[in-house]
Amino acid sequence: MRASRLVTLLLLLQNRGRMTARQLAEELEVSVRTVYRDVEALGAAGIPLYGDAGHAGGYQLVDGYRTRLTGLTADEAQAAFLAALPGAAAELGLGEALATAQLKLRAALPAELREHAERIQERFLLDAPGWYGDADRTPHLTAAAAAVWARRAVVLQYRRWRAPEEIERRVEPYGLVLKAGRWYLVAGGPSGIRTYRIDQILGLRPLEEQFVIPDGFDLAGHWNSHLADFRARLHTGEALVRLTPEGARRLGVTPTGDGWTEARVLIESIDHAHGEFLRLGADVEVMTPAELRDRIAETVRTLATRYEGWPWAEGSSDRGTDPPHSSPCTRTCV
Repeated sequence: MRASRLVTLLLLLQNRGRMTARQLAEELEVSVRTVYRDVEALGAAGIPLYGDAGHAGGYQLVDGYRTRLTGLTADEAQAAFLAALPGAAAELGLGEALATAQLKLRAALPAELREHAERIQERFLLDAPGWYGDADRTPHLTAAAAAVWARRAVVLQYRRWRAPEEIERRVEPYGLVLKAGRWYLVAGGPSGIRTYRIDQILGLRPLEEQFVIPDGFDLAGHWNSHLADFRARLHTGEALVRLTPEGARRLGVTPTGDGWTEARVLIESIDHAHGEFLRLGADVEVMTPAELRDRIAETVRTLATRYEGWPWAEGSSDRGTDPPHSSPCTRTCV
């Protein structure tokens, strides 16, 4: 542990230049007294560093000195591939390893490339999760990752959408995928290779037995095939619609002019398309299929009847009365 800290201290001085004992202590999460001892240990080992007293003082390396001690540990090498996703690295328990790996990578770069890398980190940020949603609770992510690294089979207790909703299954975890802020486990089992949402895992028990990945299996290739199959099963129909310029923009269709645009769009189902097209309001007219057009027309008629003569409508003399069939939770209950 101390050896790793000494390396980190040395790399901090190499990358950042002069640093005070307090700054080093904060970076290393140790006391100032520990920093003093570590600096003495580095000096005794022949590292050419010195300290200046005073308000503008601090420790720094002799000009021109660069350590060749940039070899990565196994954890640091794994974390380096997650450098664009620090949140993901932290969820996998590799946050500290990532920080150390980045220090070592900077130390290994020539000065001009190191400055370029620092500018990239200052000016670009990748935030993978989507809006309007809390992060999934993934208490079993670390255990799943450990099983993936060690190639050990596990027993999952899993919640799924169809009956029986809770199942127990022995699987062989091949890999983890982070998609739109959500973790998935790709694993082989009795019915072939399946994908499991980590946040739906109720329990995970690692087994002693190890497994071998099937010949030819490629995680990225399998995931791309999984997505393509999912999309093919998702969009099973087609609708012919007319769109205003605003409707075309919102639906991602290229308008053909300033007026209405006719387009064919893939739909998942009548029920799903009914809700999605209603979101566009008067900016869309569904032509076909007839069942979808009839469903939307019926909904519009129902809404028109419901809101016609609404007591709180503009100019109504009943503005102070409650709406018909109201209850204490009309506006707040769900």
